Amino acid sequence: MADATGTPPNAVKGGIVAYLCVEGAIKAGEFYKKAFAAEDVHINPPDEKGRTMHVHLLINGNSVMMSDPYPEHGHPYVPAAGFSLMLPVKDVDAWWQRAVDAGCTASMKPENMFWGDRYAQCKDPFG
Repeated sequence: MADATGTPPNAVKGGIVAYLCVEGAIKAGEFYKKAFAAEDVHINPPDEKGRTMHVHLLINGNSVMMSDPYPEHGHPYVPAAGFSLMLPVKDVDAWWQRAVDAGCTASMKPENMFWGDRYAQCKDPFG
């Protein structure tokens, strides 16, 4: 079955899916392509204010979705606080470096951790 634009529904991948509200969801999607090798699945066209109600990406084979805030519909922007998203990958150093080179803020350089993983942290410009 297709939607009103004739686009077939897209499969959601992952056991739990992050759905983020960011200011500039289309820009964030473009950034995530550079920083995290994201792939477009579906992007709703922007409205007259440049906002989109839905961006669906695949990052490392899993769905990440986002939209712009719509305060007039009860969904204002709330800055990110108290959470992080983990991206388990085989080559932490390369993924971290690509993200930092794309514009993420380095929080923790890759290190071998006491629990056995190689681990790093960075923050993207969208929170």
